Amino acid sequence: MARFKLFALSVLVPMMAGAHGPQSMEQVEALSDLNLLKVLNIPILAQDTRAGVGYAVLTPEMQEKISKFNHARGRCGGFEVLPPTRGPSVEGRFQELRRLGDQVERDVRWARSGMGRRLEIGKKQDVQEALDKLNEDNLRGFVEWASSFPTRYNKGANANVAVEALAGKIRDMAKALRAPIQIELINHTSTPQKSLMVRVPGNVAPQEVVVIGAHFDSIAGWTGGSRAPGADDNASGSANIFEALRVLLLTGPTARTVEFYWYAGEESGLLGSAEIAKAAKEQKRQIVGVLQLDMTLFPGSGELVIGNMTDFTSAWLRDFLVSANQNYLKAQLVDDQCGYGCSDHASWYRQGFPTLMPFESTFSRSNKAIHTPNDVINAQSNFRHSHVFSKIALLFALELGNNNVRQPY
Repeated sequence: MARFKLFALSVLVPMMAGAHGPQSMEQVEALSDLNLLKVLNIPILAQDTRAGVGYAVLTPEMQEKISKFNHARGRCGGFEVLPPTRGPSVEGRFQELRRLGDQVERDVRWARSGMGRRLEIGKKQDVQEALDKLNEDNLRGFVEWASSFPTRYNKGANANVAVEALAGKIRDMAKALRAPIQIELINHTSTPQKSLMVRVPGNVAPQEVVVIGAHFDSIAGWTGGSRAPGADDNASGSANIFEALRVLLLTGPTARTVEFYWYAGEESGLLGSAEIAKAAKEQKRQIVGVLQLDMTLFPGSGELVIGNMTDFTSAWLRDFLVSANQNYLKAQLVDDQCGYGCSDHASWYRQGFPTLMPFESTFSRSNKAIHTPNDVINAQSNFRHSHVFSKIALLFALELGNNNVRQPY
């Protein structure tokens, strides 16, 4: 049975007619979990069963159906909106999906081959000293600050208020530490909200880049809601990478460049990261590895029990996390899956870049208050638990940033 299925172009072309023209705000090209599309009876125009991903053109009603279905189950939007191409590109979308299946197959082969654990890290005194500088109280302060905005909804009237405030916060920190960094607010075609990028240039191989990211937008319900504090989703992951950046600036630059991203519009279909990752691929940037932190504050599977997402992540980076845990973290890692489009790492993975996605718990035990006004700091919020993810981010920067290793397959 064919793993990759193509459907008749005569069916596809009429549906695509408005996707790049005046109706572009009404329907979008997207990738989503194949089983999800089937359950919701959304027409699947192409699919790759190796990846478990389907391609569809989603009307606003279909987007709402997917989002409501997933939000009711405590999940994110569940689809990736594909950035527009220059003119109709049916065959191009087919090829993208085939490449995604090939990549999944390579990762599965590597994981099963027994050739893993190549990216092992030994314990180093200077790295431990850097980890000791991470401050749990700083995480609480950041989450309190970020969740104090009424909403960080990417399509709202004030979509960039919190983003610009964060940029100012980082400028002030860099000035106080006298750290040479580059800060960029990135405009998008798919959302009025901007993504924020902070680059710490490498001093040996600056063309090689380690990416550490978290989405900064929040949402309550399908249309954004009037109040969406998003403390866990995703002020928590945003706090983790902010704190990792602070300590990295204290320790000094790494050999490779490290870029930190606070993405726009994740909740509406991975909007910011999809454009950023696509541009990185087109520019042939040397992205060594991508870490995504999305929800780190709710220990649903127990304190210091971390979900290690195995779908649309790279086996060799998961091995890196296992080695880092043995030497530094001392947490419990549990392999799990969250489905295509659960967070921004999917955008990078689809473009062929290696990714890693540790999560606050196993996916079924994650915070059920997300996407509501009740996603606030409460008695169940655990900053000791979240602190581990700051360590993961800093280890990712220091170990990959001062290494010459690359994905071995």
